[in-house]
Formats: sequence, structure tokens, C-alpha cells
Amino acid sequence: MTSNILFKRLSSTISFKPTPSKSHLHKPIQGDLFPSGYLLTGIHSGVKKNKSGSPTPPVDLAVILSTSPRPTSAAACFTRNAFKAAPVLVSEEVLVRNGGRARAVVVNSGCANAVTGARGLEDAWKMVKATDALLSTPDAQTSETLVMSTGVIGQHLPITSILSAISSLNPTSSLSSMFSAWESAAQAFLTTGTFPKLRARTFQIGDKTYRLAGMDKGAGMIHPSMRPAKTGLHATLLGCVLTDAPVSPRSLQSALTYAVDRSFNSISVDGEMSTNDTIVALANGAAAAEKELEIDEERNEGEYLVFRDELTSFTQELAQLVVRDGEGATKFVAVTVKGASSYAAAHSIASRISISALVKTALYGEDANWGRILAATGSVPLSPEINPARVSVTFVPADGSALLRVLTDGEPERVDEVRAKKVLEMEDVNIEVDLGMGNEQATYWTCDFSYEYVRINGDYRS
Repeated sequence: MTSNILFKRLSSTISFKPTPSKSHLHKPIQGDLFPSGYLLTGIHSGVKKNKSGSPTPPVDLAVILSTSPRPTSAAACFTRNAFKAAPVLVSEEVLVRNGGRARAVVVNSGCANAVTGARGLEDAWKMVKATDALLSTPDAQTSETLVMSTGVIGQHLPITSILSAISSLNPTSSLSSMFSAWESAAQAFLTTGTFPKLRARTFQIGDKTYRLAGMDKGAGMIHPSMRPAKTGLHATLLGCVLTDAPVSPRSLQSALTYAVDRSFNSISVDGEMSTNDTIVALANGAAAAEKELEIDEERNEGEYLVFRDELTSFTQELAQLVVRDGEGATKFVAVTVKGASSYAAAHSIASRISISALVKTALYGEDANWGRILAATGSVPLSPEINPARVSVTFVPADGSALLRVLTDGEPERVDEVRAKKVLEMEDVNIEVDLGMGNEQATYWTCDFSYEYVRINGDYRS
């Protein structure tokens, strides 16, 4: 009891650094950038409680339909967590049954439907079936909807109100392709996030123009490790990427797996892997001619590589938005490990640095404590082993000013602590570790740990 009282007294003297405004990250998107052949909406379904005094109930359910006459390819990467949520298991099964085809996505926020037993699986399937009914020419024998949920673990969905909300939708009047529909769908993904994360762009493959749009959510419980569905096609992170390019199911999955490893699997807010992490991609071919062949890595590797790299760049942009909206974050941090013997080695070390509580708290305190970076680096077992005499650590200022070298080939530099603090006062911080072992490199995006992170997660269920 005494220690608790002492903590309360001490906490009253703590001064909190303000979290930077993130309103600049929420920007309108031109309507002509969105892919064709999709209808969307975001509505209230009764999962989230209406806050006292709020004139409108919170948006907590998104529905996305592909309306293209061509077959729609689907791909996904799911959490590796042993306690996979019901929607993860159901979506995996839909992809397996359909051989990588699906035409709809339904997403709820406010309840994860995770660790909910047989009833949780039944509820996820009910959401799938209800959304299937909204499709034109629904197939009574085949489910064509992928389902995602996010929120508190261990609680059952208010499934009756969710099903009522879905069945009340009319695809021709309730769903739309307008910007407002895309924005409301993105809003429905949110739990503790502060802004809807929505992006869109056009890209070229040869003389053809296609479009990509995506939305995601995440602010806490972020350190994904996702893999493809078990087919061999090989606070929570959820994301959905939609394109009107024609891509075969196997190549869409291949491209998404590659992209996710270099984007969503390369971010960390707090080092915690969720039960629900899911990234879904749909490619409906609506921008292609009726008889145009699907992009396929075996049939046309050049076209496939252009699509894969475009998808990777796009998912990196979406993933970085999650880190910038990290719970209580005051810094956006890029950790690049170079000079590694393999991409996997560089990725493992960048990950370890990014989840180090000692590194993250030093960043919050704007302290260039590079010894913590080295300690995290050296804790990752590698073969061949790291040679400390070859390792260098550098802070790369976001304003383009001179590099701040703190360790060069294993020898400490004389650091100007005043300048070091100015470099770390910037909202964007770049850390570079050179192992001196090879030519491979990887980047992880993370943030600092603040008092506000503790407050948010201490009050999450209350």
C-alpha cells in the first residue's frame, strides 16, 4: 500500500510531453485515384458504445464489395499468434475453399471476437453469410466474404445487432464508390487510433493505368508477424488493399507476402503481436478489358515485378501511418540495419532494436544513448557472429544536416551532446547500424515509449 501511495504522489510531479498533432496525416484524396469496381460503406452496428453527448453513434462496421464482372482474386496474410481469433480462422478457410477468390470484406471494430470458442466461430461465419447476401448473384454453396474484427479480446460480439446492420444495407443505395464512402469504411476500422488511415494512387504497367487504394488501423499491440493462409499460397493491425488491376490469385498472394514482409511485418509500436493481425488484398480486374489475361508471375514476370514493387511501396506507406499514430508516440523512428550477411539477419536486428524498451524510452527522453542500441544489436544470435570491431552507429538527422556518428568501426566517437539532443528533438528520428558483414539491409519503423502509452493501455477496458 505504501509503495502505491508513493507512486501516486510521484506521478503528480511528472511533466508530460505533448503528443504531436497528427491532423496533417489525414488528407482528402481525389476521387479519380480510387480503383473502379468497388462499393463501400461504414456504419454503426452497436459494437461501440455511443459516447455521452455525441450527436452521432460511432462508426464500427465496414462493408466492401467488388462489383467487377471479372473474377476477383483475393489474398491475405494472417497473425502467427497461437490464439488466432475466430475471424482469422474463418477467413483462412474461405480462401482455402475458394482457391484465392473472394468478392467482399466485412470488418467490425470494438470487439476482437478472439478467444471466444465455438460461439465466436459461429458469429464470424454469420457475418460472412450476411455479407454474402449483399453480393450480386450470391452463391448459396460458396462463401465469398473475408471477415476481420478488432477490439477487446475475450468478449462475444453483439451479433444480433451486427447482422441487423448488415441486412439493412442495400448495395445500390447504402454503398458507394464516393470518397465519403471510402473514408467512412476506413473510420470503421479504428479502435484507439486518432485518424482514419486511407491512401490511394495510380500506377502504370506498360501502357495500362491501374489504381490502388488501402485502409488500415493500428496504434497499439503492434508488432506483426504475419504469414499467408495455410493453403501454401503462401489494439491489432488490420488492413485492406484494393486494386482494379487483373492479378491471378497465386501472384496476388505472392506479391502480398513479399510486400507485407517489407512493410507491416517491419513495424512495431510496443512489441506485442495481436491475435487478429490480418492484411487482405483484392484484385478485381475492373480496369482491364474483358478478355485481358491476369498478371501472373510465371506467364509475365516483368509485369508481375512491377505490380509487386508497386504494392510493396504502397503497403509501406500504409504501415508507416500506423507507427505515426502509435499510442502515446511523440517520435517516428526508422531503424536501418545495413552491412548484413542476409536480409533475414538485418531484419531480425532491426526488429530487436525497435522493440527495446530501453532504446524507446531513451528516444522519448531525447537521449542519444547508443549503448542501448548496441546491446539490442548484440543480443540477436547470428551465424557468422557479429564482429564488434566492424560495427558503426549513426543518427541521420531528418533535416538533412550533417550525420551524427556515435560509433565507427567499434570505436566510440566524441559526441556533441547538445547537438545530439537537437537531433533527437525532431519528430522523425533515423538510426543507422552498419554491421560491416555484407551487402544486405532492412528497415524497421517504430516509435518511442511515453507516459501516455502507459495511461492509454492502463485504461483500455474501462
